[in-house]
Amino acid sequence: MTAGNTCSVPLVPVVMPSTAIAVALIGLLVGIAHGFALPGAAVGAAIGAVLAFMLVRYVPDRRAGSLIATGLFTFLGFAVSGLTGLVLGAIVGLTLGWFVYWLARGTYRRNLPTYASPVHVLSHNAFRAFCGAVLFFLIAPILTIMPLSFNAQDFFTFTPEMLDFVAAGYSLKHYRDFFGNPDWQQALRNSVQIAPVATLLSVSFGTLAAIGLSQSDVPYRRTIMAVLISPMIVPLIISAAGMYFFYSRIGLQGTYLGVVLSHAALGIPFVIITVTATLVGFDRSLTRAAAIMGAGPMRVFFRVQMPLILPGVISGGLFAFITSFDEVVVVLFVGSVGQKTLPWQMFIGLREQISPTILAVATILVAVSIVLLTTVELLRRRSERLRGITPG
Repeated sequence: MTAGNTCSVPLVPVVMPSTAIAVALIGLLVGIAHGFALPGAAVGAAIGAVLAFMLVRYVPDRRAGSLIATGLFTFLGFAVSGLTGLVLGAIVGLTLGWFVYWLARGTYRRNLPTYASPVHVLSHNAFRAFCGAVLFFLIAPILTIMPLSFNAQDFFTFTPEMLDFVAAGYSLKHYRDFFGNPDWQQALRNSVQIAPVATLLSVSFGTLAAIGLSQSDVPYRRTIMAVLISPMIVPLIISAAGMYFFYSRIGLQGTYLGVVLSHAALGIPFVIITVTATLVGFDRSLTRAAAIMGAGPMRVFFRVQMPLILPGVISGGLFAFITSFDEVVVVLFVGSVGQKTLPWQMFIGLREQISPTILAVATILVAVSIVLLTTVELLRRRSERLRGITPG
């Protein structure tokens, strides 16, 4: 390590090539978008190598280096793609600034043993990069919908005004159409009426089934469990067709009760799995002690067992609610026009009239799902703390 140099990793064989490859990939993507793929990759590789050398050799302070990288790529992005490129360039520059110092200071070895070989280090970080790429490509389509929902035009693409961040290119018209359109509001009311009742049934039956199947003296436990969670495994179209033929014979096809029961059947497996997972660490001596003290079965359940398994019950209920609120295939078979739910109306908006309002509805549903899943994660951590497990 030389004076003024914070590099604890070889600059030329590690930091410069890695940064050059990363920026070359970015240059390739930019080049493909503008019609100069290979030149874009070559220029990107050169910029990455020079940037890594200059930052590591002459800018030991990480914050200052990140600021320089951010400024450079912000300027380049603006020069290539205007305001859109400016924003994306700032994000790329900030990320690359972090990446260079992450390599130069050997931070990438922090969670590995000191005796790890270069091949082990490379495979470990390559696996992490691969997982990050998979996560990005899973989330990117969802994130794309959100800004599109504010499009001032009736298009499913970004208009030039949106890309240039012109205020006239953005509007709340699709949200106003959702809250003011009778068809969308009727679908919303149906979803709000069906999902809570289906969730209540799922939680009630699923919790009882999980508690019963957790007893060691229940015969054929695994077979019963497999049957109860089969709606998660069997293709949804098969379940929907079976429910249609069964409900049509008993007069439930095209009724609210039929839709509620079908959604409850889809939600029960989630409740069973989450409650069963909670019961794994449950101390059964507590229920036996309560029974010895004279408490009846119902009192033992509600005063002793239920408070401890409540996080799992609520988590399963949230999953059941999301399943019911987002389900479209079963309701197409079992329901009628009077039970048209929000996903059904969105399906119509794609299939029949191409309504951009579905972008606003999708954004709202994503926001609701994020809130519910965050609640599930908080409850999971609380459940682990109650069972004496460090949340991970």
